[in-house]
Amino acid sequence: MNNFKFEKTFSILTTEQLVEKVKSNMDERRFQHCIRVSEECKKLAKLNGYYDIYKAQVAGFIHDYAKQISVDRFIKIIKEHDFDPDLLNYNRAIWHGIVGSYFIQHELKINDDEILTAVRRHTTADVEMSLLDKIVFVADYIEPGRDFEGVEEARKVAYDNLDEGVGYELAHTLAYLVKQRSKIYPKTVLAYNKWSVINSKE
Repeated sequence: MNNFKFEKTFSILTTEQLVEKVKSNMDERRFQHCIRVSEECKKLAKLNGYYDIYKAQVAGFIHDYAKQISVDRFIKIIKEHDFDPDLLNYNRAIWHGIVGSYFIQHELKINDDEILTAVRRHTTADVEMSLLDKIVFVADYIEPGRDFEGVEEARKVAYDNLDEGVGYELAHTLAYLVKQRSKIYPKTVLAYNKWSVINSKE
């Protein structure tokens, strides 16, 4: 599964260089996850008529590029590059998306705004989400290696309606975080209110 090639990399790097850089930045388990997310992005892009299958594949492949970067490096970048200081109250679960885009720009040489925004939003979601944002966000949750309780339902919902897939994921993620008594990033709460709440006027 490692011998794959992108038609476009959206970078000055070749496919081989891009793959090698991503692989060298994480363990094998995370790397295989990135490959599966890339393939799931391709599937969701086709299902939803996204205009650039190759862009969806690349976005999915690099989404976790920064997942295993050291805490010290993240803190240094947050402090030195005008990121919201409130990010220091969170951890790599949040940072690898929002701050991860910095590493993707500087190390993978990808400057495509759509790709970078999708990476930023894949950990937190947002009130406004492009089609690519939704594709990467959902693909990360339902890729074939996931086996948590409810994943089959999540896949069914997402394949039927991508927006509903975003809502399903947010609702179940927030329920999990509340059960764990974990801090919830404010944008994720706002995103939940946009995509997950069933509005009733009764």
